[in-house]
Amino acid sequence: MEKIKSLADLKKKREELQSKIELREEGDNVENLVQIKVAMATCGIASGAKQTMEAIIDECKAQNVKAVVSQTGCMGYCYAEPTVEVKKPGQDPIVFGHVDTKKGHDLVTKYIMGGEILEGVIPVNYEKIDK
Repeated sequence: MEKIKSLADLKKKREELQSKIELREEGDNVENLVQIKVAMATCGIASGAKQTMEAIIDECKAQNVKAVVSQTGCMGYCYAEPTVEVKKPGQDPIVFGHVDTKKGHDLVTKYIMGGEILEGVIPVNYEKIDK
């Protein structure tokens, strides 16, 4: 952890953290943004989900991807942690398993920006009920 030695260092750190918070908590027009949910139950955290989430946030910021990045509880895929659900506007969500920091970067650059499906998609194991 870097030491803060001056007021300028403190302001710089505040700006970095504020931009990460904005990316995570973007509330307006959520349906028109990419929504990324990282499973952060104990199994996910133990598998590196915190680092995965930070990598995704950093890559979204670097690529200027407008997304809501949030954490969620257990998705039920403990065998495939860290798991990440990505929902693009107008599309059904896709859950990816075994998402380390490298794959987190690939999710942003290849799937979200490029439309390329990556390995590790967890098949849907439920049915929707339309009324």
